[in-house]
Amino acid sequence: MSTARDLFVIAMDSGREPPVGQGDLSLALAGAELIDLLGHGHVTVDGDRVVPGVGSVLRDRLLGEASDGIVRTTPYEETEQWLWRRGEGLSATYQSTLEAEGELARKRGGRLTLGARRLEPVDTAARRDAVDRWQRRDPVLVALASAVGIGRGDDSNGNGDGDPGTDRDGDGSAVVEPGLDDEATTAVVAAVHDAIMELEAVRQRRTIENAAFANLWRGP
Repeated sequence: MSTARDLFVIAMDSGREPPVGQGDLSLALAGAELIDLLGHGHVTVDGDRVVPGVGSVLRDRLLGEASDGIVRTTPYEETEQWLWRRGEGLSATYQSTLEAEGELARKRGGRLTLGARRLEPVDTAARRDAVDRWQRRDPVLVALASAVGIGRGDDSNGNGDGDPGTDRDGDGSAVVEPGLDDEATTAVVAAVHDAIMELEAVRQRRTIENAAFANLWRGP
């Protein structure tokens, strides 16, 4: 599967409480798509701009849609701007797509709820590949999961292996392409973290404003 699909499965499998926010996950999914597009040669990152390229054929439909949505006129789009635009509603898109493909199934109960429906990954080859990538501490998957709060010192990989940021296999050199030693990939991950922090700041402002409004009506 793509990095975004793997990330979605890991988020569903994590059992994180509270569940991963859909807005946070949408931004991280957009970042995962952009990293895969980098790996396939469909884009490069020049400074803070996403520059279109001509890459290999994409077999993943959602990744193809992401490629089709790249701004191809100068001055091109800023990385964080692309994340916000592509990320709008992206978590719900992946949920419906994976459910339609039989990768997710409804469940009667559980810890993680997306919207009003309880879903869990089905034990398919794709899900096992995602879990294997997670257990190998793929640096890209770990970095993006960390951005949404998975793996920050909790048992978040679904099998009791602990924090993925500190428990690497062997000599800790589990590296896949693209890896975080790549400057463009690192820039995308940083942009994802910045966007999620900005989203959290918006949430906090709204909470404060709503509390102030409620106090105004409540009176002295």
